[in-house]
Amino acid sequence: MATFPFELVSPTRLVFSGEAQQVDVPGAEGDFGVLPGHAPFISALRPGVLTIRNGADVKRYFVRGGFAEVNPEGLTVLAETAMPVEDVDREAMADAIKAAEKNVADARDEAARWKAVEAAEQLKAAAAQVSGAGAAVH
Repeated sequence: MATFPFELVSPTRLVFSGEAQQVDVPGAEGDFGVLPGHAPFISALRPGVLTIRNGADVKRYFVRGGFAEVNPEGLTVLAETAMPVEDVDREAMADAIKAAEKNVADARDEAARWKAVEAAEQLKAAAAQVSGAGAAVH
């Protein structure tokens, strides 16, 4: 099967660099899959699990913040946070969810409240994905 170059980069290191048959990315407007020859575009990321597929080999990374760029040379994901799902500190994630829920309660106006609600819900969904990352691959 055809492959394309893929890089996952965090502020502190190059997390992954190599060929991929498919990469599933948690985009701000919804998850999207990238295959060889994908049309160019840019998307913001939301917290979630990024999946790299090469045949039966599947790697999963928790990502938060940043963006993805698909271009003729491949896919690059620049993430504020990027780590293998097995390295995610579940307690730190629970603390982040609590902080996000506090932001909902502390919001000064309706627009800020809705933004805080969205951030809290995204973190909760990401925590569920991370917890289920060891489940069957679809």
